[in-house]
Amino acid sequence: MQYFRHVPEFDYPSRLKGAKQISEYTRVKNLFKRAKLADDIFADLSFFTKYKIVGDERPDNVAYKVYGDATLDWLVLIANNIINQTDEWPLAQQSMYNYMISKYGSESDLGSVHHYESEEFRVNDTIIFPAGRRVPKGYKIEYYDNNINRYEISPDLSVPITNYSYEHIKENAKRNIFIIKNEYVQVVMNDMRKIMPYKEGGDQYVTSTLKRAENIRLYQ
Repeated sequence: MQYFRHVPEFDYPSRLKGAKQISEYTRVKNLFKRAKLADDIFADLSFFTKYKIVGDERPDNVAYKVYGDATLDWLVLIANNIINQTDEWPLAQQSMYNYMISKYGSESDLGSVHHYESEEFRVNDTIIFPAGRRVPKGYKIEYYDNNINRYEISPDLSVPITNYSYEHIKENAKRNIFIIKNEYVQVVMNDMRKIMPYKEGGDQYVTSTLKRAENIRLYQ
């Protein structure tokens, strides 16, 4: 991933068994130094375009399709403030199936009712009760019918949502993402080059791309 080329490094005192000296360090990427979009960009929808993830597309597939560069997958992720790709990106079809089976137990259990939601109820083109609200089984409402000047009881408005449908509704919601428009990619890249380097100063500073933790074993 091209993103990690820009992530600065950090030297930790080595705790590896093969370390020969207490002054040895292990160099790692500082994953706590995370790039994010500038607030003015993130808040301005004119920088973005909508995109719907298709099938088993991964961030690198989307980046290649949109930018012609699969290594810009990190740009797809930060545009949507995605930190944990496993939880926040749609699962591949087989992974989704495995997840549901592990959660609910068997294929037959996938057809069991997870909860009930309301269907839309109208009277004379007026919405009396909206669709999509969680309701108990057999949910009805009392409403006043102006045409006959009396209160009436609605039919059963509850619609069963199965475990299978519930999980797929959640996954499909993840498919609607935003993409940084091509003309603003370089703006974001320039911002990241400013954010990532360490600022000079402090005991840990070595260079703009390296900090080093204090090795307390040297003073024991």
